[in-house]
Amino acid sequence: MTGFARAQGRDETTAWTWEAKSVNGKGLDVRLRLPPGWDALEIPAREAVSKRFKRGNISLTLTVQHQGEQGGVRVNHALLDQLLGLVRDMEDKLPDVAAPRLDGLLTIRGVIEPVEAEETEEERATREAAVARTLMEALDALAAMREAEGRRLAEVLNGQIDRIMELKTAAEGCASLRVDAIRERLRTQLAQLLDAVPALPEERIAQEAALLAAKGDVREELDRLVAHVQAARELLAGGGAVGRRIDFLCQEFNREANTLCSKSGDVELTRIGLDLKAVIEQFREQVQNIE
Repeated sequence: MTGFARAQGRDETTAWTWEAKSVNGKGLDVRLRLPPGWDALEIPAREAVSKRFKRGNISLTLTVQHQGEQGGVRVNHALLDQLLGLVRDMEDKLPDVAAPRLDGLLTIRGVIEPVEAEETEEERATREAAVARTLMEALDALAAMREAEGRRLAEVLNGQIDRIMELKTAAEGCASLRVDAIRERLRTQLAQLLDAVPALPEERIAQEAALLAAKGDVREELDRLVAHVQAARELLAGGGAVGRRIDFLCQEFNREANTLCSKSGDVELTRIGLDLKAVIEQFREQVQNIE
């Protein structure tokens, strides 16, 4: 399920922002981007997501800005010495090119590093707790957006279930499934068996007749289809993390549709079976979007 949420917080010296994004996924995959020095929040953040969500690829990004007094800056002497060594090498190889000035070298990223003001462990813990609370706000907003999308998807899924039931009713009304049609088809097939050369034993004819009758009867498949529809409706109405269970039901829907097509004795029933397979595939694709 998709969604996006943002939550912000601040104290006397620091402001922070959490961004939470969610896209569809069969399982739960959490990706975190934390600024340096905030690694202590990784495990609590992952635990918070796993308690709230069961499915989806979720990305969390924390940005932090210091607004109070800074601790100053310092020179990264190791990097500066490396750059100066490169300058000397280039002076020997390119004597006609003016060497970079020191003020230019100092503007290179990483040469000048900010130094944060020192803080106590208690101050650090207090700020981390506040940042964690802001994360909960972002996850609440993300959950609300996913729930809203879930309600819209539920309407789509229920509509597709209604269509499955319409096709099931149409299959029941096929002329080839009427009792007289089944009886006539069976009589013709038995006549072909009786005319076989050499003649088949009566026991074999009885077995073949039973197989022919079973092959032409799709009432069991249609009954199971109704049971699967009822189970899907109950799962959708019950709410919660039902995506994987409905995904399993899609396999059962497909099994009944495939059997219906294989047992079909005429063009009309085959067409209905193919339409049923198409709706079930659309239903399955939508199910991948719910938790």
